[in-house]
Amino acid sequence: MSVMEQEPSPAEDRPRWRRTGRSLLTVLVIVVVLAVAAALGADFWLRRHLGGQMEALPAAMPVGERPQSTPDDSINILLLGSDKRVDGSVAGQRSDTMMVIHIPADRKSVSLVSIPRDSWVQVPGHGPAKINAAFSWGGPALSVATVEKLTDVRMDHVAVIDWEGFKRVTDLLGGVTVTIPKTVKDGYSGRTWEAGTYEMDGKTALAYVRQRAGLAGGDLDRIKRQQAFLRSLAGKTLSRPTFTDPRLLYKVLDAVTANLGVDEGWTASDMRNLAWSLRSVRSQDISFTVVPLKSLGMEGAQSVVYLDRPEGEELWQALREDRLSAWIGETGTGLADVVD
Repeated sequence: MSVMEQEPSPAEDRPRWRRTGRSLLTVLVIVVVLAVAAALGADFWLRRHLGGQMEALPAAMPVGERPQSTPDDSINILLLGSDKRVDGSVAGQRSDTMMVIHIPADRKSVSLVSIPRDSWVQVPGHGPAKINAAFSWGGPALSVATVEKLTDVRMDHVAVIDWEGFKRVTDLLGGVTVTIPKTVKDGYSGRTWEAGTYEMDGKTALAYVRQRAGLAGGDLDRIKRQQAFLRSLAGKTLSRPTFTDPRLLYKVLDAVTANLGVDEGWTASDMRNLAWSLRSVRSQDISFTVVPLKSLGMEGAQSVVYLDRPEGEELWQALREDRLSAWIGETGTGLADVVD
C-alpha cells in the first residue's frame, strides 16, 4: 500500500487532545473495536450518541468451563467481521474475518493474529468444521468458545464489525491507495484486477480485499490483503486534513460505531480507560501475523485450511506469557504490506 502514515509533529507543538487522538486512532482504526474510545472521552453528547450506536450483544460470551484469565493486566479481544450488523440474530451468517487482538499489560504495543475463516477446527458441540461456521451456529459466544478451545487463551471481550463501516470510512476519506503487484482474476465475480497502483473507493477496495477465488495463497493472501488495507486506511485517517476537520473526524467515528457490536460486559467506561492506557502507542508498535498454517486440503466438498498445531502452540504460549509482540518480531512472521 502506498498510503503512509504522516510523521507526527513534536508533542509540544500540538494540543494534548490531538496527541492523544493521533496515537489512539492509530490503534482505533486498525483494531476497530476501540474506535469509539476517543469519542467517548469527548463531551456528553458525543459519548451518548456514538457510544449509544454500538450494539450491546446479548449473551456474547460463553458459559461453562473456559481457560483461566491471565494473571496480569493484558487483554485479549476476539474481533469478528460479518456482512451485516449483528443485532443478536445471526442465523445463516458466517464471520469472514477473525482476529485475536492482544494488548499487553505494559500497553506499549498491540498485536493482531488473523485466523483463516476456512481453518478446520473443533467447534464445541458440533465437532470438526470450518471455524467460521461457529458464528452461524451459535453467534459470538460459540465463536469465542471455538477460539478458546483452539488456543487455550481466554478472550476478555468480543466485538463484531460490519465491513460496511470500513466501506463508509474509506469513502469519507476520499478512497485509499491500493497497489496490485500482479494481474489476477477473481474466479467468482469474473473481474480482472490489473497490476498497478489505484485510488479505490470503499466498494472497490472491499471487493479487492475480500476476493477468495484466483489467489495463489488462497485464504492467506486474502488475510494479507485485509491487513494491508487496514494499515492503509489507518494512514489515511491519520493524515492532517482528517484531524483538522472536526466534522470529518466525527463522521469517521460515526461510521464505525454505527456498525460495531460488543459484548454487554464491555462498558463505555472500560473502553475509554483502555483507550487512554494506549495513548503512547504508535503505528510502528502494532504488529500483524497469522496463525501458523500447515496445508490446504479438502473435507468432503469443502476447501479447508489445516493449522500447524505445534507452531501454533508456540504463538499462543507467547500470547499467554504476554510476549506476543516480541515473538512476532523474533520469528519474522509479520505479514507484508504488499501482497498478490
